[in-house]
Amino acid sequence: MSRQVTLLAKGFSLLEGPRWRDGRLYASDFYTHRVLAFAPDGSYETVAEVPQQPSGLGWDAEGRLLIVSMLDRKLLRLEGGELSEAADLQPVGSTPANDMVVDGNGRAYIGDFGEPAGLGPTNVARVDPDGSVHIAAKDVVICPNGSCITPDGRTFLLAETFAGRISAFDIEPDGSLANRRVWAQLAEPAESDDLRTVADSLSILPDGMCLDAEGCLWVGCAKSGGAYRVREGGEIVEKVDTGDLSVYAPALGGEDRKTLYLCCAPPLFAVDQATSTDAALLACEVDVPGAGLP
Repeated sequence: MSRQVTLLAKGFSLLEGPRWRDGRLYASDFYTHRVLAFAPDGSYETVAEVPQQPSGLGWDAEGRLLIVSMLDRKLLRLEGGELSEAADLQPVGSTPANDMVVDGNGRAYIGDFGEPAGLGPTNVARVDPDGSVHIAAKDVVICPNGSCITPDGRTFLLAETFAGRISAFDIEPDGSLANRRVWAQLAEPAESDDLRTVADSLSILPDGMCLDAEGCLWVGCAKSGGAYRVREGGEIVEKVDTGDLSVYAPALGGEDRKTLYLCCAPPLFAVDQATSTDAALLACEVDVPGAGLP
């Protein structure tokens, strides 16, 4: 099936962490240090500036925007147009913090790049509503990236980019993650401690992702020009083609949550993303609406 993909906005560095909320799509533009809010027509405004580079987004139980500040490993809260520190992630890791999902109780789950250079096992952190910071899963994931929580709040899904897989965890009553298993192995990585060698060996580099109402994941790929709809077990049931641009993160939004928003940029390693302005926001309509938290 070929879907019509529409360009909504362009001229960004690297859009990541898209989340739909109250009629708008929010996304971080890494290297311009902005959090943007897009209207359905592609017009946008800056809602926050994060000097240490914004990444994952979500909302706490009171509806306040939470933003991962990558380089100083902070979780920030936006309220009344002002940013404040919600939590310090330094005690649970040392590499840049990255993507995030916030559950219905306001608990934020945050990954980081790990050492060495995205290839070593690392943690998933959890920030509870009281601001306390915990290790939800310790030393079991490789470059945790996009994440989702199922509508029943019982399963945490996580893209491990340089392991070429999606993993699933049970969410325990206290918010800890247990019973890790492979939800989908999308590609087999080379055995190497060189990031470029591992990346080149993987046909799919799973990045950001979102869950639909049939339990499938739309998975962005930092390598190829498209997003993949994947069933548990690894079957790829559809690909949306984005040409020369890779999809770093998708989100399902719109009034009926059937608009698939695609945060796109040149493939990983193709350009210097810190100075590029080739990233764009694309969109297409799909058949199955989003599920769970957007």
